[in-house]
Amino acid sequence: MRADHERLTGILVEAARREVMPRFRKLAAGEIREKATPGDLVTEADEAAERFIGAELARAFPGAVLVGEEATTRDPTLLDRLGEAELAFVIDPIDGTLNYAADLPLFAVMAAAIVKGETVAAVIHDPVLDDSALALRGEGAWLQGDAGTRDLRVGRAPSPDSISGMVGWAYFPEPLRSTIPARFAKFGQVSSLRCCGQEYRLAARGNCDFLLYGALNPWDHAPGVLLYNEAGGHARMLDGSDYRPRLASTGLLCAPESESWRNIISIVTI
Repeated sequence: MRADHERLTGILVEAARREVMPRFRKLAAGEIREKATPGDLVTEADEAAERFIGAELARAFPGAVLVGEEATTRDPTLLDRLGEAELAFVIDPIDGTLNYAADLPLFAVMAAAIVKGETVAAVIHDPVLDDSALALRGEGAWLQGDAGTRDLRVGRAPSPDSISGMVGWAYFPEPLRSTIPARFAKFGQVSSLRCCGQEYRLAARGNCDFLLYGALNPWDHAPGVLLYNEAGGHARMLDGSDYRPRLASTGLLCAPESESWRNIISIVTI
């Protein structure tokens, strides 16, 4: 598994170097397009990186199911293959496309390996810093780059009135979409980086206390949930069940441990 994980990491790192960073801050107006949903962008870099990653994964892991964000936009039925596939990869060629398109250096290249519906390996690569947050199921989480390798661990949970979190509140259905922001004042600080990958990296390092998400596209969350859990955190659906990449449910909360998870749930859902 370690060798396969290193191969996956190498493919994402190479995609970032070949396709993502050479286009950063150099996109022409026609190379940034809006998808069906207003504000949901795709760029030439997203599509080129996904093509590269998909081709390399197909060569390295013949027969694996490949579920990329951009490919799924064109063919949503790809998601139906995640639950039972012997081996599948979910791919986010650029997580944080809004930031990327706005010339903001806060984005990530992500992928997760999924075996029969269970996430077993994750890579969240920062193309700007050129380092990768990595996780293997049952083997922990770590940060790997030119400065070496160090383990990732979530922080201790502070009291709710001083806790800080990243919240994707706009993607919850009503009434939660309206009621959750009204409770932000009960926390110390609430913000958003507009990039799930960077938020998961931040939380897995102990620099952010909780994460709360509504929409759960698997390419956005399968890598991060494994990273967070392997860093010692407690990531669960809002009903307390385990996260599954193909789960068609709403609402995910990541907190340092079960008690803080319950405390946060009691604030945001009452």
